[in-house]
Amino acid sequence: MAAKKINTMKKSILYILGLVLLMSCNTSKKEAENTTPEKEVYLFTSFHEPANEGLRFLYSYDGYKWDSIPGIYLKPEVGVQKIMRDPSIVQGPDSTFHLVWTCSWKGDPAFGYASSKDLINWSEQQYIPIMAFDTTTVNVWAPELFYDDEANDFIIVWASTVPFKFEKGIEDEDNNHRLYYTKTKDFKDFTKAELLYDPGYSSIDAVIVKRDSADYVLVFKDNTRPERNMKVAFATTPTGEYINPSAPFTGNFTEGPSVVKVGNEWLIYFDAYDKKSYDAVSTKDFKTFTDINDKISIPVGHKHGTIFKAPESVLTKLKAAK
Repeated sequence: MAAKKINTMKKSILYILGLVLLMSCNTSKKEAENTTPEKEVYLFTSFHEPANEGLRFLYSYDGYKWDSIPGIYLKPEVGVQKIMRDPSIVQGPDSTFHLVWTCSWKGDPAFGYASSKDLINWSEQQYIPIMAFDTTTVNVWAPELFYDDEANDFIIVWASTVPFKFEKGIEDEDNNHRLYYTKTKDFKDFTKAELLYDPGYSSIDAVIVKRDSADYVLVFKDNTRPERNMKVAFATTPTGEYINPSAPFTGNFTEGPSVVKVGNEWLIYFDAYDKKSYDAVSTKDFKTFTDINDKISIPVGHKHGTIFKAPESVLTKLKAAK
């Protein structure tokens, strides 16, 4: 009789252990499902001329074929002319999206800034007078964000004209741009503006690309007549010294490069404004470039911004918001 009771107890214990094991497996399975990375999509910041409406977005699942997301997601409120050109977004390590943009054509030493967790609800817009230390500054054009994951710094690159600061070339003194940068960790305190790159001629629209540690590429526009085309230069740190500028990899009258890595290639989108088209090239080494206009599609009216990745749920909410 006692032996029978012991056997019954053993069976009960084994049954309970089995249930615990099953529940543990199911929990582990659910946890694994919950930690599966969410599918990502490509988003492209955009604006339409005359640049007084505000922030727009395109989206793509493959980096080649793009569609518009209807609506305006942030109307410009800061700056002398209160425009929003060249919107640039980068997502920080805390998942916050940071946005900077050109807020005036001329007569303004600043760029605009705002942040968001979902690209729909935005912080109060800030006016960042980054070049106000020199009252002769003509403009602050095309601020471009780059996150330095090694130093935990946000780097902002832009073009400004400071008359008579550099040797006069082909361009007039009020159009003789050079590329500058500042660093920040919190978008409250910024380092003093410093020269990023002086190729010896007017240059604008710069994008920093990290290929690897100690391997950076600067994609920029030679803004001199009759060039008005794009080139690259190379450095071992994101703020240079950039050297070995290339020959042009686009035709003349191009601007606003946007760079994204798709697979093992880098795609460089740009505004071919003279022929009123939006074009792209691909490259694996930033030395040889291939025209891929037959592989891409861009909605009419799109003007240049930056390309970044985001969870598909962000896209779904953007579509639903408008």
